[in-house]
Amino acid sequence: MRTTKLIGDATGRAAGGDSRGRDAADAADAAGLRDAFVTHGGEMLGFARRSLYQSASAEDAVQETFARAWRSRARFDPTLGSLRTWLFTIERRVILDIAAQQARSRTVPVEPGEEPASEDRLEAAMLGWQMESALEQLDPEHRMVITELYFNGRTGREVAELFALPEGTVRSRAFYALRMLRLLLEEAGWNR
Repeated sequence: MRTTKLIGDATGRAAGGDSRGRDAADAADAAGLRDAFVTHGGEMLGFARRSLYQSASAEDAVQETFARAWRSRARFDPTLGSLRTWLFTIERRVILDIAAQQARSRTVPVEPGEEPASEDRLEAAMLGWQMESALEQLDPEHRMVITELYFNGRTGREVAELFALPEGTVRSRAFYALRMLRLLLEEAGWNR
């Protein structure tokens, strides 16, 4: 990979150990980075806000993105992609790092003397997953009727009006859907 400035080509870089040439190249890189911030900073901040749901964390993400871009500016190669793409790639990694750090800091250790999740809650969760899996296997027409009747608490008449169906059709679909759910849950090992 060839070394380039953030904006422009590598002609501004000094060969050998000429410190004035390096200073000029660093100044050009800094100017390029400032231009990149002005051009892409707002869009990057919006992306970070949508990803992290916090303005302060989003601002930190953008700042860290440009700090990493500055540190790795020698690796930017415009023949591989645009400056915007490179910056968003860096920002994506920064957002992942921040999100992981936030997740680690949000975990609450179990206090001594507190019981971990009870067996009843675990069983209820397992039943919920089995039910969800069984519902996904139903035909969409049957799933809609069951969802409205049993999960949204609607009456047969309300479901019929909602889907512009005769009430008899709603009852029929509910009957066959419940029968199929029972079979699917029995196959999954549910024995209630």
